[in-house]
Amino acid sequence: MAHTHEDRFDQEIHPTAIIHPGAQIGKDVSVGPYSIIEEDVVIGDGTRISSHARVEQYTVLGEGCSVHHGAVVGTIPQDLKFQGEVTTLEIGDRTVIREFTTLNRGTSAYGKTSIGHDSLLMAYVHIAHDCIIGNHVILSNSSQLGGHVEIEDYANVSSLVAIHQFVKIGSYAMVGGGSKVSKDICPFIKVARDPLKPVALNTIGLRRRGFAEDTIQNLKHAYRILFRSNLNISQAVEHIERNTTPSLEIDMLMTFIRESGQRTREHGRGLLS
Repeated sequence: MAHTHEDRFDQEIHPTAIIHPGAQIGKDVSVGPYSIIEEDVVIGDGTRISSHARVEQYTVLGEGCSVHHGAVVGTIPQDLKFQGEVTTLEIGDRTVIREFTTLNRGTSAYGKTSIGHDSLLMAYVHIAHDCIIGNHVILSNSSQLGGHVEIEDYANVSSLVAIHQFVKIGSYAMVGGGSKVSKDICPFIKVARDPLKPVALNTIGLRRRGFAEDTIQNLKHAYRILFRSNLNISQAVEHIERNTTPSLEIDMLMTFIRESGQRTREHGRGLLS
């Protein structure tokens, strides 16, 4: 449970840090030199905030998080439709925010920006308004996310990747460094090259996460139908549903593709193929 910063417990607050009396600071929290924590911020137990960081209004940080030097967390959206409404940035437990990362809170469109637990945001990452980032996600140095981007659990985005607004990246996907992402990316695959293309199933990543070999082979079969046949996406989905062993992973893949079609009608992004 969070407490006001006057209830010190085992907190380590540097004397140069500025903490608003209306902030709620949990047990065993440390705040480094010259950092600023604004009103209506909640910081969970055991979180570490380094020097010269800024945590702005309506931000919620979970337990055991790390906010490194110069990070700016919970700033207002860089969006002309924002009119000063109360929106939030919510960050799950044990997420690491490295140096000079910038994270914006939501707009009235969604109401919040959400980042899950056990994720790693490396230096100079930017996450814009209304993004939804899952659990165990890695965003490497200087990845830049436009508004309303969704990234599902265990996805891995390499350095210097620019992601267009309203794009969705599926679970266990891996995006190669320096990519420009303007379309949805299916779960379980690796994408790279210029222009961006699916290059393979993310086999190494799946094995590291404990996927069974028969599951990987089933997904490889689906991958070949989707991206290495002469079928269009609708035909490929129909073929996979008829000829691939049913599984939770295949259901995830098919659901993602169908939802991407709906997103295309709403926002015009489309599916990378």
